[in-house]
Amino acid sequence: MRWMWVDRFVEFESGKRAVSIKNVSLAEEHLHDHFPGFPVMPHSLILEGLAQTGGILLGESHQFSKVVVLAKVPRMTFHSYVTPGETLTYRTTLEEANAEGGMVSATAKVGDRMVAEGEILFAHVNSEQSGSVRVDQKSFVFELLRGILDVGKTGDPTLPVA
Repeated sequence: MRWMWVDRFVEFESGKRAVSIKNVSLAEEHLHDHFPGFPVMPHSLILEGLAQTGGILLGESHQFSKVVVLAKVPRMTFHSYVTPGETLTYRTTLEEANAEGGMVSATAKVGDRMVAEGEILFAHVNSEQSGSVRVDQKSFVFELLRGILDVGKTGDPTLPVA
């Protein structure tokens, strides 16, 4: 099963930054157990949404020619929690990209309220290193997020991007 913790991208500047959103809904099964009577989005899933946003930003910077995997979270601070009905805004900035991987700085907010902030490191893995797992990451990303990177494109090259 593949889980996406991003609903859509609202801004995407290739090789620089990405902004995505996640609408938290009580229809999500994990919220019924975390916590009974006071449902909150688990911090691990907020981190995963940030990692998916940053990983797609890094992957796109190399035209998805390399498999991008989460390598390390050197720093992440959670300031608040998120409840059903709230919209998380994930912001990632590509701080470094090289042949081995990259790093993003990341924040998650609900409105002006800071929920989480930190750094996420990614590694590039070639097909030999991935062992029995064969991933065509470009196809995977585009299948799951069909059209998600079209945010702000007007279709008319003479019009400014919103």
